[in-house]
Amino acid sequence: MTVSTTNTRNSYSGNGSTTVFAYTFKIFDDDDITVIVRTDSTGVEATKTKTTHYTVSGVGSASGGNITFGSAPASGETVVLLRTTARTQLTDYTPNDPFPAATHEDALDKLTLIAQELQEEVGRSLKLSQTNTIATAQFTVGAADRANKILGFDTNGDLAIFQEIGTFKGTDATTTTAAYIERDIVKSTTAGQLNNVYIALQDSPAGTALTNTTYWALLVDAVSAATSATNAASSATASANSATASANSATASASSATSAATTLTTFQNQYHGAASSDPTSNLDAGDLYFNTSSGNMKVHNGSAFIDVVSAVGNLANVVEDTSPQLGANLDTNSHNILIDDAHFIADENGNEQIIFQTTSSAVNQFDVANAATGSPPKLSATGDDSNIDLDLEAKGTGHVTIRGNTNPGAIQFNCESNSHGQTVISQPHSASVTNVLTLPAGSDQEIVGTSATQTLTNKSIVATQLTGTIANARLDAQLQDVAGLAVTDGGFIVGDGSNFVLETAGTARTSLGLGTAAVTNTGTSAGNTVVLDGSARLPAVDGSQLTNISSSGASAGFAVAMAIAL
Repeated sequence: MTVSTTNTRNSYSGNGSTTVFAYTFKIFDDDDITVIVRTDSTGVEATKTKTTHYTVSGVGSASGGNITFGSAPASGETVVLLRTTARTQLTDYTPNDPFPAATHEDALDKLTLIAQELQEEVGRSLKLSQTNTIATAQFTVGAADRANKILGFDTNGDLAIFQEIGTFKGTDATTTTAAYIERDIVKSTTAGQLNNVYIALQDSPAGTALTNTTYWALLVDAVSAATSATNAASSATASANSATASANSATASASSATSAATTLTTFQNQYHGAASSDPTSNLDAGDLYFNTSSGNMKVHNGSAFIDVVSAVGNLANVVEDTSPQLGANLDTNSHNILIDDAHFIADENGNEQIIFQTTSSAVNQFDVANAATGSPPKLSATGDDSNIDLDLEAKGTGHVTIRGNTNPGAIQFNCESNSHGQTVISQPHSASVTNVLTLPAGSDQEIVGTSATQTLTNKSIVATQLTGTIANARLDAQLQDVAGLAVTDGGFIVGDGSNFVLETAGTARTSLGLGTAAVTNTGTSAGNTVVLDGSARLPAVDGSQLTNISSSGASAGFAVAMAIAL
């Protein structure tokens, strides 16, 4: 069959009475469909179990079938029927067997169904618009290091894992000496704000005061904590109770300051700031730092720092991932996939399926085109040259096989306009024929068939090449007469004026005017045959025996001529 629909799911509303729900797509197995019932009010989804909750009919039908529930889904519930084809490939081709078209087509259909289901999943995923760009949608931070962190976008708009609050950038004066970006955290070194911790609300240019609330917010008020501690100590001299209260306040303030310092230490241990070379101390897997020499962000993998994001915001490498996988279709975005010489595309077991060989400065190639219903797919030679052959090369003594499928294998040769075609067809299976047809040697020529009209010129047919008999109907009338005569010893075939007949020797002599004698006498006597003598001359003839010759008109020469004529 062909796959002419992209539908992979059906959705219905329950009513408490309907138990049969149709699915409108083909499935190959009753396990290739997932049945989900969603409670609309809570959003809770329950995946139902075959046989326990429902049965499936219509497996293998191109138009689909039905799901029959044991109990009708209630009102306020939504029934979703979702095709989930098994991600397996069970088609096995046996060498030299006839090509299994139906099985092959089912395998292609299954791949198409899987591709449609993957597209359905992609359609429900969070993704960028077609005109948007992102350098990488991957991050390498482990689960433990991601815990309680924020997933966001860095300054390049790429996905990144952030701290709970922001990124600690170290210390700076209240009037900053460097530029910062949103969520950067800075501790002040200026006396008026000593040890106060601020977080950037937006990108802040150099020279902006940390006290400018348009750009910065106060996270830890260390100055107030210290003032509170001082005031508490002064109050302690006035009364014990006040001193105790102040002491408690001071303790709380000190705890706040200690907690703030601990938080800063945590940031410093996880993010090592900017440096021209890799940090060498206090390292844990997942630690980050910005390399000012290369402009790359680097992460510690437990043994060394590796590049994560390049200076231009791209994913630096995937070398560490020895088995990368796609979560959806790979869109080349109008670009090419480059494959090294003698490298290949493999199956899921790593076995070669297509090996690509490289030719330096290649300009010719072949194109593979699919086709709509009613048209064949196409393999064609294309390239810069005007005339390009298409080579099919078997290995060793192997050959190119055109397999049959219901009908014998056939090759069609079209005219230059592809409006006429001549087909070479093998003998059917019933003929039980396995042989070799060798084309003739020599110069350019045509093959002549039983219905051909060409004239054979200068062709020799030896007796050993002729077998069988020729039917009388194919001979003309005279040859049919000869063919019908019996083979008789001593017989003669002669024409009687209308037909050829068989005569005995005596009859033949009479017919030829040779008399009835079996042997003719020679000499110059009556009834004899005149023959030349040993000098190749006629013997003397008595001229008186010549009749009907005028004596006055006869001359010596005439007599001689007549003698020669006789």
